[in-house]
Amino acid sequence: QVQLVESGGGLVQAGGSLRLSCVASGGSFTINTMAWYRQAPGKQREMVAVITSGGSTNYSDSVKGRFTISRDNAKSTVSLQMNSLKPEDTAVYYCNAAKVVLGRQYVNWGQGTQVTVSS
Repeated sequence: QVQLVESGGGLVQAGGSLRLSCVASGGSFTINTMAWYRQAPGKQREMVAVITSGGSTNYSDSVKGRFTISRDNAKSTVSLQMNSLKPEDTAVYYCNAAKVVLGRQYVNWGQGTQVTVSS
């Protein structure tokens, strides 16, 4: 079981930047695909960015060019650098770890961190 703890959320004005971090403990961090999701009030949770164990990345169209996901396997940490923030980026951001072991999928979530972007 992987435990995930996010940090770095807060209140920022439109156009500003925030950096979210997620520290993982338990299990083997390096074999996980790590991702950031977000959920705004009244909306479904959506994938924001994902990084595989090999370092390949993918982003939702809404954040492409503004957000950057990275991982530090030595520190069991995944980060999300968010630049040029917009009010529509306001949401609770969740860290996600997923892996497949012997054909079985394991998925873990963090508790979430609030990001609020004021106009």
